Amino acid sequence: MKLLKYIFISFSLAFLFWACASTPTKTTSTEKEEPVVIANDSLEYQIIIIDPGFTSFLNSIAQPEGFYSQSYLEARNNVWVLEWNNRVRSPFRYNSNIYENIIDYQPTIDYGYEVNYKLFNYFLFAQQKYKMSLGGGFRTNRIN
Repeated sequence: MKLLKYIFISFSLAFLFWACASTPTKTTSTEKEEPVVIANDSLEYQIIIIDPGFTSFLNSIAQPEGFYSQSYLEARNNVWVLEWNNRVRSPFRYNSNIYENIIDYQPTIDYGYEVNYKLFNYFLFAQQKYKMSLGGGFRTNRIN
């Protein structure tokens, strides 16, 4: 009877270890996310965004190009660039790892739709990712 009990316990333990063992997963090469370049070659204007997740945001969550008018994007960007630059200039008040560089965005220059579209969406992405508000009355809680 003792032998049967030990066999049963051994079998139970072996089954338990087998059931709890992790299943092997396929190792795939993780693709490195490429930086997003915001540029207008004719103006020699360029912003490079290396913030992980922005490419995915731009491709899957952001409204498609053409959804907003250029004048709307410019108005939002004017407000958000001013606030962003104020935060860059206040490194003791705001996280300098987030607000690293001044954005030289002049409201009198026509940067074109693509620059305004990508800059606008970066501001949406950053507000969601870093749980911040750059002001201007645009609510970002609709973004997943």
